[in-house]
Amino acid sequence: MKPKDQTSQPQSDRYEMLTGDIDDTEPISVEGIGDRIKGLREARGISFLELSHMTGFDVELLEKIENNEIQPQLGTLVKLSKALESAFSRLVGGVGDKLYSVTRKDAHKKIARSSSSKGKQLYTYCSLDHEVKGRQMEALMVTLEENPDHEMSVHDGEEFIYVIEGTVFVKIDADEFELEPGDSVYYLSTTPHIVAAKKGQATILAVLHE
Repeated sequence: MKPKDQTSQPQSDRYEMLTGDIDDTEPISVEGIGDRIKGLREARGISFLELSHMTGFDVELLEKIENNEIQPQLGTLVKLSKALESAFSRLVGGVGDKLYSVTRKDAHKKIARSSSSKGKQLYTYCSLDHEVKGRQMEALMVTLEENPDHEMSVHDGEEFIYVIEGTVFVKIDADEFELEPGDSVYYLSTTPHIVAAKKGQATILAVLHE
């Protein structure tokens, strides 16, 4: 039999104990993603035009990303990391130097935002494993926004998503789903997909594998 204090505890409170918050009170820092991309591109002697051919992204978009005018989506970062022969994790959270990472719920500091090609903010996220050296996965706490334009993403890798709060709209190829807290989905990122809040905002735990 469960103790009384557990049976009466709201579901959202139980999730908060696990995850903490990444709401608007948390300071937003893009952590120089555009600067890191620029540094890698220039170090390899790759022009904007060459990078455009390698990734399929317009030169104008690449310039805006490097100038931090547009914050790239995670799928965009995956493509850029492949083209620049750099670990995806290095672009997202920097280079780690530890064998493990313990992230307390009140220490979610690595927060960035991602926007659509039209500049609309789609989600904010923070890395939960940025201190680990040579990691092959990226664990992220993500606050999703609505995606009314239904821009789909396609990139290498695999993704696992677990819904913490809110209702999440997921489209994988032609199939559509609405996920509630406790629901999850695993898919190959090479399949066109959308993950967004159905209404307002939603919070998910996302694990990406290159």
